[in-house]
Amino acid sequence: MTTIANADFEYIRKLVRDRTAMALSADKAYLVESRLAPVIQKSGSRSLHALVKQLRADPFNPLHQHVIEAMVTGETLFFRDSHPFESLQKFILPALLEQRQAQRRLNLWCAACSSGQEPYSIAMLLQEHFPQLSSWEVQLLASDISGELLARAQNGRYNQHEVERGLPPTLRRKYFQQQGKDWQICTPIQRQVSFQQFNLAADWPHLPQMDIIFMRNVLIYFDVATKQTILARVRQALHLDGYLFLGGGETTLNLDAAFEPVQFDKTICYRLKIERQKSEIRI
Repeated sequence: MTTIANADFEYIRKLVRDRTAMALSADKAYLVESRLAPVIQKSGSRSLHALVKQLRADPFNPLHQHVIEAMVTGETLFFRDSHPFESLQKFILPALLEQRQAQRRLNLWCAACSSGQEPYSIAMLLQEHFPQLSSWEVQLLASDISGELLARAQNGRYNQHEVERGLPPTLRRKYFQQQGKDWQICTPIQRQVSFQQFNLAADWPHLPQMDIIFMRNVLIYFDVATKQTILARVRQALHLDGYLFLGGGETTLNLDAAFEPVQFDKTICYRLKIERQKSEIRI
């Protein structure tokens, strides 16, 4: 049973909504309590109510930001769900490498990258299976709204539990070095990823045309209008024959008619309709 007062819950919902456009549903009171417990402890507040009272009394400051970041932190692990990475390796990247042979340039973006497991998974996949890219210009961008998570991602250091979730032991031995109880990702993989902080629901910085965009398990937190705005911006950022990956419970259907789903084995991703008849990958 939740113990959070309704007024306190509504304050947190509005704070998160105003600053990130993420919508916490009415049944997420338990999530507020669990996510903010560490913030309460670090701030010295005696309770969640005391924390909210302090937030209400002060102008926006680092404590407000800590609360927001605690609420938007998402689940992540190496090679999450596996199928998208298998499709990248078997179908999508081989075709893109052939199509980009003249330019020898490839741009990939992991939006809402959290603590970095997703972009590092892609970097390891590129290193393992596409050595020819060493002579290409490859940009692997990773972004998140949370500065704290991005700092963790840039550091590239993970605990035992984190490296055991989705990361094959062979890749751990090859690309990580144990340091005490933690594992540090190797410098060549770390350098492949560039990190940038920004809010998907706010104005986007200038981005190069992306060949592949991973935006998985983040649209579910937005209302319909915000989803449509974000997908419209994806249209501008995605190369005409590029690919958009969403989470398993997400879709562009009934949100943006410019996209249509394409399937590779067990993976569904999205392309712009204008190019579907021009460039097909045969499975």
